[in-house]
Amino acid sequence: MVCSAADVLGALGDRWGTLLMRDLLLGLTRYEDLRRSTGATNATLSDRLRELEANGLVERRRYQTRPDRYEYLPTPRGRDLKLLLTAMVQIGDTWNLADREGPPLRFVDTRTGRRVALALVDAETRELVSAGHVAVEAGCGADAVMRWRLERAAALRKAGSDAGPVSADGDATPRAK
Repeated sequence: MVCSAADVLGALGDRWGTLLMRDLLLGLTRYEDLRRSTGATNATLSDRLRELEANGLVERRRYQTRPDRYEYLPTPRGRDLKLLLTAMVQIGDTWNLADREGPPLRFVDTRTGRRVALALVDAETRELVSAGHVAVEAGCGADAVMRWRLERAAALRKAGSDAGPVSADGDATPRAK
């Protein structure tokens, strides 16, 4: 599938991979700490750590011999996920599905101690942009299926989302590869 979001989700693997990256980015690096924090079984934890390492998100480093013990550290690619995880926390705090009295995590500016929030900004001017003013368009790496998704979504919006699953000329939905 030609989709950057799908690529990131594939590298994370599943819920366990995401939770492990959360903990690694918080600074937990040792196997037993990761197991205790996530509640994952040993088999699940070992498997997900191997997947994260194979996908270039985590580096395994020995910190003890006899017996060998390893710690797991985010790679530069793994550290890139801090933005995604911050966004997920910000959305989770807004949804508050667990009906908490307040957010379990706060992201703060290390210089001021004030809370920070993710926002959309114009890539050239750095001015804030409202989410309602953001549109998605095909990039130079888009394939036919991605272009179809965007065209289909635009047609549905234009038709008031009553365009149906097949166009009037019988054009069926292309299959993702």
